[in-house]
Amino acid sequence: MLTASTVQINFQIPESNSRTVAPATMAVTLRLDGTYLFNGRIIEKEMIPGKLGEELSKLSEKDFADATLTIISEKGVTWKQIYEQMEFANQNKIRAIIATQPKLE
Repeated sequence: MLTASTVQINFQIPESNSRTVAPATMAVTLRLDGTYLFNGRIIEKEMIPGKLGEELSKLSEKDFADATLTIISEKGVTWKQIYEQMEFANQNKIRAIIATQPKLE
């Protein structure tokens, strides 16, 4: 299980050798069963852009400049679903990262 400051991850996520670390401002979780979560709370997919904008509007200018959306996808979620979340971040001019777990050698 991985733990971020905003959510706990207790399901399989993709593996990677990447070591890039970025502070998470907000997190979107994509589950195989079609469930979406925003900062650990269930949300309808259609509500994510509005919720992202709402949370960003609460940030100071400095915090907004450092804002990062962490995308946590259960292993097996389609890249199309992940890409949609990356686009939401891009439209709001913030960074997006995809949470992974270390690859077992």
